[in-house]
Amino acid sequence: MGDKLIIREIEFRSRLWVGTGKYKDFEETRRAVEASGADVVTVAVRRMNIVDRKSENLLDYIDPKKYKILPNTAGCYSVEDALRYARLAREAGISDLIKLEVIGDEKTLFPDTCGLLKATGILAKEGAIVLPYTNDDPIMAKRLEDAGAAAVMPLGAPIGSGLGIRNPYNIKIILETVKLPVIVDAGVGTASDAAIAMELGCDAVLINTGIAGAKDPVAMAEAMKHAVLAGRLAYKAGRIPKKLYATASSPIEGML
Repeated sequence: MGDKLIIREIEFRSRLWVGTGKYKDFEETRRAVEASGADVVTVAVRRMNIVDRKSENLLDYIDPKKYKILPNTAGCYSVEDALRYARLAREAGISDLIKLEVIGDEKTLFPDTCGLLKATGILAKEGAIVLPYTNDDPIMAKRLEDAGAAAVMPLGAPIGSGLGIRNPYNIKIILETVKLPVIVDAGVGTASDAAIAMELGCDAVLINTGIAGAKDPVAMAEAMKHAVLAGRLAYKAGRIPKKLYATASSPIEGML
């Protein structure tokens, strides 16, 4: 489509990013990632064996030469834990990119935004390319930008809920508030949810459960790929205004 997603001078081919949790095995993960067309694959440093290469692990199936590996700090409930695993990923040479999560509650898995802001500032000063997972809060998005975030990743709905974009108006305000790329993360359940996120003007969508939890993850991965492409193209094309009453599709001027 002639436009590229660039974050800190890193160029991304696809605006669909995918997670690697919840698949039945590594082979299914590989097939779904391939079908998605994504070039960014996120992995949990805490839960996945990506540092110790002595045993079978995800990187035996997802080629780091083909995909950009995005380590994340999923499962971290404190600033200290998030910093530890983010630094571990960098020290292991996986990537300077880090999807930063500091979770505040076990039931809702909503972010601890105070801790997230603190950890973002620390990692950004250390040279990491920080992509913080946050609430759909425009004020926090701006504060994360000021702290040195390279992009902001607001949730569309709670992690794994599949509820879709619950508050599109907040997402639109975030898009107006920050000058960073905005990547919707969490809550996307099906292709139409991904398309809506892109039609709002978001720069990318990160999806894990919506693909891995589908009856046919590989088919859903391909559906998400087309949805993201369609949503982005529709956003660039510019939708017609919504009107209360009908408008004739054929002009009546000059008709007999």
